[in-house]
Amino acid sequence: SRGRADSGDLELDLVELFTDVAALAGDLGVGIALFVDEMQDIALPELAALCGACHEISQRGAPLIVVGAGLPHLPVALAASKSYAERLFRYVSVDRLPREMADRAWTVPAGTEGAEFEQEALDELYRLTDGYPYFVQAYGKVTWDAAVGSPITAADVHEAAPDAEAELAVGFFGARYDRATPAERDYMSAMADLGAEHGDAAVATADIARHLDRKPQSLSPARDGLIKKGLVYAAERGSVAFTVPHFGKFLRSR
Repeated sequence: SRGRADSGDLELDLVELFTDVAALAGDLGVGIALFVDEMQDIALPELAALCGACHEISQRGAPLIVVGAGLPHLPVALAASKSYAERLFRYVSVDRLPREMADRAWTVPAGTEGAEFEQEALDELYRLTDGYPYFVQAYGKVTWDAAVGSPITAADVHEAAPDAEAELAVGFFGARYDRATPAERDYMSAMADLGAEHGDAAVATADIARHLDRKPQSLSPARDGLIKKGLVYAAERGSVAFTVPHFGKFLRSR
């Protein structure tokens, strides 16, 4: 016999599951938060089921909340799964770390080990990472490993930087590049070429078509494929940008 939340209809099952869990939380006087990372990778039918369940739970005022994190095209994916998704969720943009927060990410852990950073070292680390959290971690780690004493200097950062760049080229940028088809790689290379003069900001899709000597419509499959893979996103109507910083620089170095 079937029990609760195993009908085979994912949306109905999620509603039952969320309802039961929320009821238990209410009895205990607490709330439940469900955190979903890389939410943009959820298949569209499953994303639709999750949105439907969230809508039903919100209507009931149940003490349960779903917190999703994903790449910039996540709102588009949610809207494609359920038309009311843009009203269902509150969107918060989490961008690059401001200078103060990036400095804390390096100095606070080092401080627990009795080490300090020279100001020039922090300046160089922020220049290299641009505040992107994963880069803050990667460059911070190799700099810590390279430093022989305190305070950690800009020379330590310069010595360690090639190790971080090599790691990112393989495990971060390279892994993303390998997911793209040849046509998608051509599209990204055109973006990188066009973005070289203005810091890899958003590039007009019409300019990409001219650069490749193609009609814009013929490039739509490559563009859509890159968006679905989370490699680029539609920064605004008629333009695209890379989802991670320095990706254009990586492509130009190949």
